[in-house]
Amino acid sequence: MSGFRGTRRRFLAFSNAILTAGGLASRPLAAADSHKVAEGEDYYDKLGVTKIINAAGTYTALTASTMPPSVQAAVARAAKHPVRLAELQKAAGEYIARLLHCEGALVTAGAASALTLGTAACMTMGKRAAVHNIPIDLAGLKNEVIVQKAHRYDYDHALANCGIRFVEVETIQQYESAFNDRTVMTHYFNAAEAGQIGREDWVRVAHSHGVPCFNDAAADVPPISNLWKYTQMGFDLVAFSGGKGIRGPQNAGLLLGRKDLIAAAVPNNSPNSDSIGRGMKVAKEQIVGMVAALDWFLSQTDAAMETEFRRRAERIAAQLKSIPTLEASIVIPNVAANAVPHLLLRYDQNRVKVSPLAVASELRKGSPSIELNPATGRKGGGGLPSDESTIVVGVWMLEPGEELTVAHRLHEVLGKAANA
Repeated sequence: MSGFRGTRRRFLAFSNAILTAGGLASRPLAAADSHKVAEGEDYYDKLGVTKIINAAGTYTALTASTMPPSVQAAVARAAKHPVRLAELQKAAGEYIARLLHCEGALVTAGAASALTLGTAACMTMGKRAAVHNIPIDLAGLKNEVIVQKAHRYDYDHALANCGIRFVEVETIQQYESAFNDRTVMTHYFNAAEAGQIGREDWVRVAHSHGVPCFNDAAADVPPISNLWKYTQMGFDLVAFSGGKGIRGPQNAGLLLGRKDLIAAAVPNNSPNSDSIGRGMKVAKEQIVGMVAALDWFLSQTDAAMETEFRRRAERIAAQLKSIPTLEASIVIPNVAANAVPHLLLRYDQNRVKVSPLAVASELRKGSPSIELNPATGRKGGGGLPSDESTIVVGVWMLEPGEELTVAHRLHEVLGKAANA
């Protein structure tokens, strides 16, 4: 090559000839390959994973929600370019804080990550060196978190990861007496179905002791206004899931609240090494997806969403009118989480000889596979008035037209049982 002389064009032609001889030269993609690249290969099919129709809701085990087209497009575009992660997180947080009328915001790896990082922020604020020590060495750190006994739940493990100790209370008097020099924060489960102390009193008492209060509102939109309702109520930190009602990436979440506490969460977060959040990595695609999802979500209205969900439920019910004894009703759960219309179906099992749990099993095994709400055939789940005789259809995560597929399969299974 050292003796090669000629123009750049000749050099490129020479190089291409060598690559062609070795079978390495680029060539136009065949039409089918071009389509595959544009659409993306179907790896569910390639891996043998069953696709489902989600007539349940935004459950993590069912991969939560699907992202709207505008969010999918934003995620795909973000994947094409590297950026500086800290710059992206800072800009996204500032944008989200303006959007949601709060002081500060941080995109996290889901709501559970927000709970851990928010707790770590309260413990380490003003003590930067402590970031490297929790949860093993808590010397000099406050680590008691006051919580209502009725608000203990599986997800509070995310707080315990930081090495805190829960102090349980039931009455307002017990709450007042629980504060001491080891109290680092108080915690409130927004969708709890029990507990004697309401949100306003919870905030008031905590602030009277100069202690921040945290609210886990992970699944509690819609209504859309909940995204700023609780910070404006006085909660110092609030956690939301990104992949539920907001319909962002499933592995994204939001930590909202006081600017100083959000700033204290940052050093506890990825990509900072030797921090409790190092494994809670949020990629550039998820950060952009979270921002895009909020833009999409805030362009909706509560009324329009409820109207659409009721329409889906009514279309399913209309297809089942011929099933003997079947009664349909549309209800909204009486708790903060998943407060959207659900379809409840009840029937005489002496006439239609199949249980709701068996119906759920048949739909799950069928093609396409359909998942009904987990309250089906069970008593009182998630604020729904369900029981052993109830089929619960969650309509809000259905894709356009899927309500008719759900109705068809329900009619098949129930109709067969009625004629048995």
